[in-house]
Amino acid sequence: MDRTVSLPNQPDKKTTVTLVESSSTPGGVQLVSSYQTTRVGDPTDLVALATQVQKGDEFIRANACNRLTVIADQIRYLQEQARKVLEDARKDADLHHAACNMVKKPGNMYYLYLRPSGQRYFSIISPKEWGPSCPHQFLGAYKLQYDMSWTPIEDVAKKDSEIAIMDKLLNQQISLPPCSEPNFEGLT
Repeated sequence: MDRTVSLPNQPDKKTTVTLVESSSTPGGVQLVSSYQTTRVGDPTDLVALATQVQKGDEFIRANACNRLTVIADQIRYLQEQARKVLEDARKDADLHHAACNMVKKPGNMYYLYLRPSGQRYFSIISPKEWGPSCPHQFLGAYKLQYDMSWTPIEDVAKKDSEIAIMDKLLNQQISLPPCSEPNFEGLT
């Protein structure tokens, strides 16, 4: 049985309260006075019920909004990560297409130069090794990683330390007995 109630503090807003259906003889047995089970009762009881229903609706809406906000933040973060992955892939492909007369091996440093003709090429000779007789404009130094990505020289130390931590993590996890929880002890 549905009842529509106006709350005293919000007379223009109506809230519907659903009451339990009444029966004077549930299961064929009269348990209590039919007058007590079917009377409408005090009107403030309906207001209290309507207030509780309205608060429940407000809390559910706020909870849903909060959870959706978290999901929206995660989507923005993932979009930024996807953009970065695509940008890094484009830079790596661009460097792989630079001219080179040797087989590039992961783990080595390569130096990128620009000829007056506009051709970019990799060399294993650094500008320091060339000294003042460096024949072309130096563009940058890159380390070829084992996943065939390129790391600029200014980021090599950071990348190497990240890889060392991951190697340590993998080696320690393999040597540990099986357990139900991850173990990150001694990785700092």
